[in-house]
Amino acid sequence: MSKWTAADIPDQGGKTVVVTGANSGLGLVTARELARKGAHVVLTARTQEKGDRAAQEIEAAAPGARTEVRLLDLASLESVRAFAAGVAEAHPAIDVLVNNAGVMMTPKGTTADGFETQFGTNHLGHFALTGLLLEAITGRVVTVSSIEHKPGRIAFDDLQGEVKYGPRTAYQQSKLANAMFALELDRRLRASGSEVISVIAHPGYSDTALQTSGPTGIARLAMKYIGNKVIAQSADRGALPQLYAATAVDVQGGEFIGPDGFNEMRGDPTRVQPTQRAQDPETAKRLWETSEELTGLRYAF
Repeated sequence: MSKWTAADIPDQGGKTVVVTGANSGLGLVTARELARKGAHVVLTARTQEKGDRAAQEIEAAAPGARTEVRLLDLASLESVRAFAAGVAEAHPAIDVLVNNAGVMMTPKGTTADGFETQFGTNHLGHFALTGLLLEAITGRVVTVSSIEHKPGRIAFDDLQGEVKYGPRTAYQQSKLANAMFALELDRRLRASGSEVISVIAHPGYSDTALQTSGPTGIARLAMKYIGNKVIAQSADRGALPQLYAATAVDVQGGEFIGPDGFNEMRGDPTRVQPTQRAQDPETAKRLWETSEELTGLRYAF
């Protein structure tokens, strides 16, 4: 897999791909490169203006690109349901769903449904979206986690951070939930005999708007002026693991694709390992059942 680049993406002609959070950062790069290779890409954004701007940028970089903008706010289950109904009606067969969108280290807050912002957006929003689209998906679900999943823990006694809240701790929980969800989804798909696979990816430390749109105070300044300028790789490089996970022919269900460099911070896409905690099937089962209760959604395998 060494030195795999976007140029190595197989032809995507005839495929339909949904990319959440496609208006900026990793999502925009992912959508652009998939469209460049011939896919019809459904770009999700929270506002029409942001979505249209992304579509125009993709068209400028890849003339003839086939894109479609649809509104989606993962912090609202009403929005998730409306989006899923609309896109499934328009596209009865979706080849790939890339669960890319997310927020990071935000101040304490809640979603439209009363969930802690990061857990509700990063995990529950994508949990609901994937379940609602599952019957239409024919190929892969790629869920974007983070190296921050490694110290994460699922605080079942305080999932919403009502007793104790820390921006980074909440982010780590949400990214561990992403990894656990993706692995449990793959287990359940296999058990059902489905040919759809679930894969995880993470971008290492990549220079995107996440580091400045979520964190506040010293954390924001440190990421903006030190992390993004000294440590981070570009968004173009950071998107390669999820592009590999979404398109490479040798990818298997349950695999985790990330950078091959020091501490998985940067580098070429390769297979990496989730933590033992992320692989614990009993905790994953409990998280799944809790997520069903919170979202009111039960998967139909």
